[in-house]
Amino acid sequence: MSVEERADDGGLSHLSPGPEGPESRMVDVGAKEPERREALAGARVRFPAGLLDRVLTEGGPKGPVTEVARTAGILAAKRTAELIPMCHPLGLEVVEVRFERSGEDPDVLLVRCRAACTGPTGVEMECLVGASVAALCVIDMTKALSPAIVVERVRLLEKRGGKRGHWRADGGS
Repeated sequence: MSVEERADDGGLSHLSPGPEGPESRMVDVGAKEPERREALAGARVRFPAGLLDRVLTEGGPKGPVTEVARTAGILAAKRTAELIPMCHPLGLEVVEVRFERSGEDPDVLLVRCRAACTGPTGVEMECLVGASVAALCVIDMTKALSPAIVVERVRLLEKRGGKRGHWRADGGS
């Protein structure tokens, strides 16, 4: 099957034939009708036992952890096309970053990034980048308290719009 046939059947849309084999490309979304696109991504930040309590009540050594991380996540989502080569620049209509303690593990901080726009392509990568950078910023804001703080997982949790419609991940955070 050729690269074009795979792209047409939902396969490798970001490859085109080249003289020496497949070449990466940015997909042309110009002919697609704009529609509402929304996505939610999450990250998990694990703290050593008891440390998250301290961070949430007292803050971190560099200041208000979640507020600085929220700002970093929003800025990162807005700049996704500068970081991920095949992403299209999008006119995001909203980016929200929120934090909550895991109900399953008191030492895990959940980071959620939601974004939406009306356009020809989805906002999944913007949410993933926003959640990732917010989680990394949490570590930067708290690393003086412990080098054992880690980002455990970053993943897409939900998306709406586009060819596949509504999709939700199995298994929670």
